[in-house]
Amino acid sequence: MARKKLFTADYEVHASIKMLYPYIQTASGLAEWFADDVKINNQSKVFTFYWDNEEHKARLIAHRTNHFARFEFLPENGADEKDPSYFELRLEFNELTQSVFLKVIDYSDFDDMKELDDLWHGLVEALRKTVGG
Repeated sequence: MARKKLFTADYEVHASIKMLYPYIQTASGLAEWFADDVKINNQSKVFTFYWDNEEHKARLIAHRTNHFARFEFLPENGADEKDPSYFELRLEFNELTQSVFLKVIDYSDFDDMKELDDLWHGLVEALRKTVGG
């Protein structure tokens, strides 16, 4: 069984935090850059992320407006129940450089850290194109 690993990275994005926040916290915003499609069940508040025709369900377990959103994937097996995968997207402002950063925290059983880094880099590039930053 693969052990889960924590991946973190910071990406500068030339856009305001207020403008970026909907892209990290809403289904429609996430669908524009993060996944092929994202749906939300408004009753259960479960987000369904679609990648390559596979669905992955997650719940928004914590968020603070204009700061961060953390999604925890619903368990797919017993090990996941004890140690769920999650990702957090955090918006940070650097006072000194007046720059906005998207901090990515990804806790999953993804094996290849270089591939995961490339994946997030590509996703953030898509976000930058979407927001023009």
